Amino acid sequence: MFAGVLLFALPLALPLCSAELVSSYAGSTVVASYPPSGATNTAIDSYFPDASQVGNAGPTATGAEPEAVVTAIPFSKLEDAFPLSSPNSADGADTTFNVMRHWGNLAPMYSVESFGLPDTSPVIPEGCGLNAVHLLMRHGARYPAPDSGYAQFAAAIHSAASNKSVSVTGDLEFLATWTYKLGEATLTPFGREALFRNGVAFRYRYGELLNGFTDLPVFRTTSEDRMVDSALNFAAGFFDVRTYQTDYHQEIIIEALNFNNSLAPWNVCPNANTDDIGFFGVIQGSKWANVYLQGALSRLQPMIQGSNLTISDLIIMQEMCAYETVALGFSKFCDLFTEEEWEGYEYYSDFWYDGGPGNPAAAAQGLGYIQELVARLTQTPITVWNSSTNSTLDSSKITFPLDQPIYVDATHDIVIVNIVTALNLTSLAANGPLPTDHIPLNRSYIVSQIAPYASQLVTQVLSCPASGVPSHVRLILNDGVVPLTGIHGCTENADGLCALPSFISGMQERIGEINFAHDCFVNYTMPNPDNIIDGRYPG
Repeated sequence: MFAGVLLFALPLALPLCSAELVSSYAGSTVVASYPPSGATNTAIDSYFPDASQVGNAGPTATGAEPEAVVTAIPFSKLEDAFPLSSPNSADGADTTFNVMRHWGNLAPMYSVESFGLPDTSPVIPEGCGLNAVHLLMRHGARYPAPDSGYAQFAAAIHSAASNKSVSVTGDLEFLATWTYKLGEATLTPFGREALFRNGVAFRYRYGELLNGFTDLPVFRTTSEDRMVDSALNFAAGFFDVRTYQTDYHQEIIIEALNFNNSLAPWNVCPNANTDDIGFFGVIQGSKWANVYLQGALSRLQPMIQGSNLTISDLIIMQEMCAYETVALGFSKFCDLFTEEEWEGYEYYSDFWYDGGPGNPAAAAQGLGYIQELVARLTQTPITVWNSSTNSTLDSSKITFPLDQPIYVDATHDIVIVNIVTALNLTSLAANGPLPTDHIPLNRSYIVSQIAPYASQLVTQVLSCPASGVPSHVRLILNDGVVPLTGIHGCTENADGLCALPSFISGMQERIGEINFAHDCFVNYTMPNPDNIIDGRYPG
């Protein structure tokens, strides 16, 4: 969301004598490759037989499937990001302040306390029974995407270091010996661990539903490397690391331009990829960045001589804090910014104008998944192909079964934001449209709570009272129950429950409202001012 890497663009005064001249290798890229080349020696494999060959496994009887979401009171929450080091802010005024939770979509998932329903939890309401569950999850923590500015930032430092034209002091002194150690787009070790952990947790919460299968489950993901690895790590945790490959079917849907895929819908929505519509959030975000980072610019500029810092550089530094922490376990960039500046960054990255309620192509991109959700809830095949759904895959009972007690789909942060928008969860959009000159009090739209790394949107299908016939649904977003009052027919309920027929009819109404062809393909201009709060082009 930055305009470009402008570090060291303009020369300043000569280095101060107290400043440290950056080393010649500062900013250089460091890579590693494991296993080392030539380390694989199949000739000695016979020395290491697998468990089936060794035998003597001991007792192997399994117990009953857990169903903690029905029985576990109090509910177990995710509150830390072990084994990552908890970063500090520049001021450290509040020891309870959690920097990680202000990284927006780059934050690790944590359990949200409440989205406005403080007296309930993911535990099934008393008297109800669990009939099915639909999980939509985001991939785990990753390295930055290629050409996203971070490697270029490092290269600019390295170029200045090679020319001996820059020196640093104070909080920026670490840059004198800093090197760039990040890969590209794949999962970090923490990203792998988080999805495995989520798979284990999901088995504890919903494992009993496996007793309702008569065939192996079909779970879906997209073809990007981090998406496949996220799905497989989740499955290894949910099933078993030795058996998961035969315990279910993993469907991998092509993620590429012009391929229909409800889990990567921007590839068939041209307006999602234009600077003035799809990336309108960059425009809006830059306005806010020029407000909240002025203090940091004034504070940090004297610590680097021979270069001219920009607001874009500071955004990269804040994001480098997040990327390095989830990749390496720690980052010195975190200490550069105050608590107020981290709060500013979270607001900067909130996706409202990119793929959320303030973007006119957002609901259209979430439409495909909503159509698939309704098809699964009603066990009725999709017959109208007017969105990102894949008619080849979704027409098949093999690749798109409609009778599973458990569904698991893996997607991206922006798609979760699209889908939340398409669902019309109005409680999240209550503060919109969002201003670009200040953070509104008590804002309801916080992307670190909506689409962090390893995010989970769970649709619980319940029977109230408990029976074999489902009667209600509710949505759980990162362990926070979401009010469904924005869906026509769903009324206020302390537990977030909506009658299943009302939810289905409300979703069908919402599907009818969303004009995919117009919002994704018509050559329109952004409204000025942008007062959109439901992810659709006005009128």
